[in-house]
Amino acid sequence: MSPQPAVVNAADLLAHAHAMELEAHSRYLDLADQLEIHHNHEVAELFRKMAGVELLHVQKILERAGDATLPKHSPWAYNWPGAEPPEAVGIEEMHYLMTPRHALSLALAAEQNALAFYENILAAGGEAETLALARELAAEERAHVALVEAWLAKYPEPEPGWAEDPD
Repeated sequence: MSPQPAVVNAADLLAHAHAMELEAHSRYLDLADQLEIHHNHEVAELFRKMAGVELLHVQKILERAGDATLPKHSPWAYNWPGAEPPEAVGIEEMHYLMTPRHALSLALAAEQNALAFYENILAAGGEAETLALARELAAEERAHVALVEAWLAKYPEPEPGWAEDPD
C-alpha cells in the first residue's frame, strides 16, 4: 500500500500551512511567556518578535485563501511528518537560561522543517495547482530560513557552562 499523500489538493495544502503557522505563532508566545517567568527578557522578546512574524504568515495564508473555506481537520488528522506541525519549536528544547543564539537556532530548525514539508510535497507530485502553491510556500520558507540565518550570524556562540545556574 502506498503512503497517503501529505495533502490532497491546494485547499488542503492551505489548511495545513495555516495550521502550521498558527501553531508556530502560538508556540513562540508560549516560549516567550515561559522565559519572562525566568527573567530571560532578551530571549522572551525575541520569541515575541518571531511570534509576530508567524502571525503575518497566518494572515498571508488567509489572504491567499480569499473567500474559500479551508478544510477543517482534527488536530490528529493533519498529515505531518511527525507528531506536531513541522514549524513548531519543541517545548522540550527550552532552557530557562538559553541565549538569543539558542532561540534562533531553534527557529532555524523549525523553518527548515517547514521548508522540508513543502519540498516533500513537491517531490511527491500531484495536481498542478497544488504543486504551484507548494513551490510558492517553499520559496517563502527559503526566505525565512535566510532571514533567521542572518539574525543568527549576529549572535556569538554561548560561553561554555552557559546552562549552569549559580543558585
